Amino acid sequence: MAEIRASFFVECEELLETLHDALAVLDEGTHDDETINIIFRAVHSIKGGAGAFGLDDLVAFAHQFETVLDELRGGRLQVAPNVTRLFFQGADMLQDHVRAAQADEPPPDGSDEVLSALAALTGDMPASEEEVDFAPAMLSFDFGSDEGLAPEEAVAGTWQMEFTPHPTFYASGNDPLLLLRSLATLGDIDVRCLIPDDLALSIDHAEDSRLSWQIDLTTSAERAEIEEIFEFVSDLCALEIRSADAIVDNFFAEDPIPDEPPLEHAPPAIQISEDVPPTIVDIAPPQASAQNVDKTSDKAAEKTNPTVRVDLERIDRLVNLVGELVINQAMLAQSVALAGVAEDTAVQNGLEEFMILTRDIQDSVMMIRAQPVKPLFQRMARIVREASGAVGKQVKLRTEGETTEVDKTVIERLADPLTHMIRNAIDHGLETAEQRLAAGKSPEGTVVLSARHSSGRVLIEISDDGAGINRDRVRATAIERKLIAADSVLSDNEIDNLIFLPGFSTAKQVSALSGRGVGMDVVQSAITALGGRIKISSNPGQGSQFSISLPLTLAVLDGMVVRVADQTLVIPLSAIIETATLTPAAIKQVGAHSQLLLIRGDLVPLIDLGPRLGFRPASQRPTGAIVILVQKEDGVRSALIVDAIMEQRQVVIKGLDQNYGPITGVAAATILGDGQIALILDPAGLTDRQTDRSQVSDLSLAG
Repeated sequence: MAEIRASFFVECEELLETLHDALAVLDEGTHDDETINIIFRAVHSIKGGAGAFGLDDLVAFAHQFETVLDELRGGRLQVAPNVTRLFFQGADMLQDHVRAAQADEPPPDGSDEVLSALAALTGDMPASEEEVDFAPAMLSFDFGSDEGLAPEEAVAGTWQMEFTPHPTFYASGNDPLLLLRSLATLGDIDVRCLIPDDLALSIDHAEDSRLSWQIDLTTSAERAEIEEIFEFVSDLCALEIRSADAIVDNFFAEDPIPDEPPLEHAPPAIQISEDVPPTIVDIAPPQASAQNVDKTSDKAAEKTNPTVRVDLERIDRLVNLVGELVINQAMLAQSVALAGVAEDTAVQNGLEEFMILTRDIQDSVMMIRAQPVKPLFQRMARIVREASGAVGKQVKLRTEGETTEVDKTVIERLADPLTHMIRNAIDHGLETAEQRLAAGKSPEGTVVLSARHSSGRVLIEISDDGAGINRDRVRATAIERKLIAADSVLSDNEIDNLIFLPGFSTAKQVSALSGRGVGMDVVQSAITALGGRIKISSNPGQGSQFSISLPLTLAVLDGMVVRVADQTLVIPLSAIIETATLTPAAIKQVGAHSQLLLIRGDLVPLIDLGPRLGFRPASQRPTGAIVILVQKEDGVRSALIVDAIMEQRQVVIKGLDQNYGPITGVAAATILGDGQIALILDPAGLTDRQTDRSQVSDLSLAG
């Protein structure tokens, strides 16, 4: 039961994603019936599945949300910006209810307010919990009782039904018994199970779907209420509904299962026992709804590949084992090299094939962990709605590159930094509607959230079309808070980066979003902990852009193994542009402590890794040293001096933060083939550190 319940919540996440996708389509101006039906079906499916597990609070909210959506589906409620906005709030609250139910926590606050606002669209107040009949959620229904029967004077007539599940009905975890119990809540029901003459009760035919049911239902309910019970399994069964004296009406236009005898020639019916134990049903898989969303966005032709759900702990264990495989492969290569095995031998050829196979396995495992950033971006859409409402601004979120895949661990740890940055963009970056109109802009501000792959890394950008960074105000605030000296001379880029200092805030008063001096410094720390970097670009009056560069995975990387003094280090291959031999003529001295390298007509900062990392004095630079030219995402280059280049190798990343905390210029560590531990450098951190040292005397940073 716990396994089925867990599967239900996984499918709830898929249905919620489908719901938000369809609402986004609706918000963009597509008001076709199919989009509206997708929205309705997603909420209805969540309600139906929640009822099977007795999640009354979730069922109650979904039912009343569904009631309002039915007004939209029936054309009695017209789509408008305020309507779409309320539907988004309803979807957000539904998501909160799902998570609360999953964690066995009390229902979230604010449900009644959201439902009242939704009900006000139709002029009705939501029914109280006692007034809503959620009998489908009750698994202990007795077919012989009168519970759920409409008042005697309200009985309108009898409906006759013939219900035949397809094999996919059972394969998706559904159970006819629950549907029959739901029908029984509408009135007086008589059910007969039809068994074909040639039904084979053998192990070879255990999964054959051959049973069907004839149902007589006396009720005052409308036909639509009967159809609604079967709606979320409409593509998994054949159902015929007719009034007692009417012609058969095919509700779901499904072909009968081949080789199945017609219902009128079925053998004598048997009665369903009232003592049948209740069973748990899983909601129908949401593939149909997802396909409908694709059809709405002209992607129906794309084929959906089958998937399998695996516990994340199993994948993490597999990743760790692959890491050990990479280390052992490196150790084996080291042993073969030390043994002096000649080239083009069977051992060397086999080792080379083993290296290629190890790389393919590692790439495949990393692809398993990779996930699109779309769910994360959908969470940010909610942050935009809530933050814009809190500050009274009109803001629209536009997303790009939602299919970009990132390691799952990276996605999980990106949520908080992105939340801070988006709130900062709305609170500080975007102007009010009046200010935007005065500046000749649209009253509605835009925040763009994008993701893409760039040079073996993931680049996530958050930009807005606001007023940009007020550098005079930022500088004055930093001086006021004693973060810099009053006579400091800073470039525009240096002023922009002041917002990352701890305790910095330009908010004049504390609000729900800002003003406490906590935010952007936390963002920088979180991004650095992921092995990433963040930079700012801003144009006054046009807006600002924050760019986050992250590794594709936190497990392995391709690196250049180098020697500095007696230490072995690894430099990420994605950061390296070229290598060259260091000559005295190419070194240009600047001041007492800084040097530049003249390479191909350009001057770049020169960093000697030996003294920088404390491995040797600056005066002991070896002759014939090598420089490695590296480049950050913003195009800034620097040259690193090393004693020798050993080899290029794929290494397994071992984090240092948990035991040693963040170390400037050092991203992580790894284990080499000979068992030696080597530090993995962060070239951008080394470059930033060099810049910071050269500016200390000018900035006079407090503390």
